[in-house]
Order: sequence, then structure tokens, then C-alpha cells
Amino acid sequence: MATISTATLDSSASPAAGRPMALQRRRSRWPWLLGAAVLAGLGWLALDRVLVDRRPILVGLLHSQTGPMAISEKSMIDAEVLALEEINAAGGILGRQVRWVIADGASDPPTFARQAERLIREDGVSVVFGCWTSASRKSVLPIVEAADHLLVYPMAYEGLEQSPNIVYTGAAPNQQITPAVQWCYNTLGARRFYLVGSDYIWPHCVNAIISDQLAGLGAERIGEAYIPFGSTDVEATVRAIVAAQPDVVLSTVVGDSGLALARGLRAAGVRPESTPMVTFAIAEDELRSGARDDFAGHYAAWNYFQSIDRPENQAFVRAFKARYGSDRTTSDVIAAAYASVRLWAQAVVEAGTTDVRQVRNALRFQSLDAPEGIISIDSITQHTWRPVSIGRIRPDGQVDVVWTSRTAVRPVPFPLSRSREAWEEFVAALHTRWGGAWINTAGRAAASPGVP
Repeated sequence: MATISTATLDSSASPAAGRPMALQRRRSRWPWLLGAAVLAGLGWLALDRVLVDRRPILVGLLHSQTGPMAISEKSMIDAEVLALEEINAAGGILGRQVRWVIADGASDPPTFARQAERLIREDGVSVVFGCWTSASRKSVLPIVEAADHLLVYPMAYEGLEQSPNIVYTGAAPNQQITPAVQWCYNTLGARRFYLVGSDYIWPHCVNAIISDQLAGLGAERIGEAYIPFGSTDVEATVRAIVAAQPDVVLSTVVGDSGLALARGLRAAGVRPESTPMVTFAIAEDELRSGARDDFAGHYAAWNYFQSIDRPENQAFVRAFKARYGSDRTTSDVIAAAYASVRLWAQAVVEAGTTDVRQVRNALRFQSLDAPEGIISIDSITQHTWRPVSIGRIRPDGQVDVVWTSRTAVRPVPFPLSRSREAWEEFVAALHTRWGGAWINTAGRAAASPGVP
């Protein structure tokens, strides 16, 4: 008969009997494992705090909240805030929220310069989105260049400038001015042009560009007048226009002055059917002020109108109205200000840092499906490819597009009618003539007929 080894009956050798001891050993390890995990987590958290910057990204918004330009610039702030709020709602940039400091340029170029200095030196912003008039931009330019900083300028302007510290997201002259002049010549049959502007750097430069173009077309500039910056006294200018009987009036009169001019022309019996005006400075947003009747039937030349029929624009208009009220309207500078923030945010993500130099470089290669169409920064000039549109102003303050380039137009900051050196000399001469200012403070509203 077979015998059974006592070893097989030893309870300590059975698997079941061994479980309590093994379980006890495993349980004894848990506090150590848990402690190690906690320490590792705290270590990674500490390392994350050291290596990853979670502080808010600070940006500056520098526009006129007071003075005669407030009517045009306040809505630029709204557009920039909308874009920043959308960015934060989507998680921010590089894992960081964005905060902003709003500074009032007060429609005064020296104030713009002081506020830019404060934003950069004291507040420590990563970028400044700002200015409307070229006088304010010219005053801010030496500030951002001295600090090797970045200004994003979301406004159509005269060109004749190119700075490594500025990205220009508004129109260059070949994206607003010269197409409109050509359209007037071709479509309206205009041959006698009257040029009227506010008395500062932008209108003087624009009118020089137009004068060159008219000479090339064989058309006539029959008069040129300037209204003191911010003035609503337009009586003398209106009389000069009525007396000249032009085929078309080209207006670079800005802010409250622009509304006063249209009101004065209408009161004097100047009608768009016989003497149309093309404005380069007044858009849908300014027309909310009650000037719709004065502008109805006249024309505006911009890169964007609220009436542009694109899904991207419809979404933008809905978002703007949802944020600020159904009675609000969008316009070119609003769209440009909004797109400026979006382009900058893309550049920060691509650069992986808020370092100004690296972001500036990344901005040069950004594109965006904007409300008006595909836009992109030109890497050579740091101006923006944008489509061009001309529209007829309706009685309700909206605009019917009558001509469009359809696709984005390459920016040409220095018109080819003169050399870059000649244009720079022209700008410098104005600056000298006005005693080192960018506004003619001794401005005269008197008209100067003919070509000098």
C-alpha cells in the first residue's frame, strides 16, 4: 500500500495557506508606494511650476476713447476684446489666459506716444494693438522701435512706411485708394476730381498718390482742400466744392469732421446722383451716429463691408452683435482689429513663446480665413494681403458692394509713381513744415484749386 508523505499534508506548503503571508507583504508595501506616488506627483507639479509659465499674457489696446476720433476707434477696442475673449474661452494661448490693458490715446498723437511708452515699459505688455490715424502711428513708431517691441496697426493708411516693429493689417494705398480712383474713372466716367481731407499726414500723402494717378490717367485734379483736424467747421470747404463742380469728390476727412462734411454737402444741395463722394474714412460703424441720410447714395472704398456674403463673415457679425447688441454693426476697422488679434495669437502658438522678437518673426508667415476672405501677412513688407471692395451706401447705413477684387491683393506700401526715396522725402518735408508734428496745427480749411 502506497504511503503518503507528510510533507504533502503540511498546511504551510499549500497555496491557500501561503496567501495570508503574501497578502500581508503586499499590504505592507502600499504605504510606501502611495507615498512615492504622492512625492512623484508633487515633484512633477513643482517642476511644472518652475518650467511652465502659467501667468496671464498681457497685451495692450491703444485707441482713442475720447476726442474726435473716438467715434471711429472705440469699436476697434470692442473687436479686439471680442477676439481675446474667444481665445480665452477656447483655453487661452500656450495654456495661459490673456489679459489686456486699455489705454486712451485721446485723439492726440503725443498722448498716444506716452501711453505706448507706459504700456511697454510699465505694464510690460507683449504686444500693442493700436492707433487709427497715421499721426498717432507716426508718434508711436519711435517708441516701439526704441524698445524693439511690436505694434499691430489695424487701419488702412497711406503706405510710404515700413518698420520691422510694425505689422500693418489694414490696407496699403494699392488696396484702397488707387483701385477706387480707377473705378471712378472707368465706371463713373469721372474726369474732374476734387480732393478733400483732414489736415494731417494721411490725407496729404493720399492726395499726393491720387494726384500722380490722375496725371497718369489724363484726368484733372480741380481742387484740393484740408479741414483742420477734429474741426466741424466745413462751410468754406463746402462752398469751394460747390463752386468747382467736380465729377466726383474723394474724401479722406476723418471722424466727426467727416460726418460734418457730408452733412454740409447735403445741405448745400450736393447730391450723389450728380456729384458722388467716395469716402476712404467713414464706414458702417460711423454711420450709426445718425449720418446715414447724409451719406446715402455716396460710395466707400474698404477691404471689408458687413454685407459681404460669406459664412465666415456671417458668423463674425453674429458673434459681434451677440457680444455688444443687435443694434451694433461691423466695419472694415472692426474686422481688421479682430483679425489682428487672431493673427498674433497664431504667431504666439507657432513661436511657442510670447518673446516679442520670435512672435514678430512668426507673424510674417501667418494667414487667416477672415470675414472678408483669406488674408495673409506679406513676409517682406509686413503688410497684409487683403481683398478690395467698393460699395454704395444705403439709407439704412449698410453698403451694397458694387465692385470687388474677389481675391486678396498684394500690398505695395510705396506706389510706383515715385521712388521710395522720393516718397520718404515727401513725408519728411511735411513733418518739417509742420514743426516736427504729424498734424498741421496751423491747418487751414481754404481750398487750393488746380495742380501746383
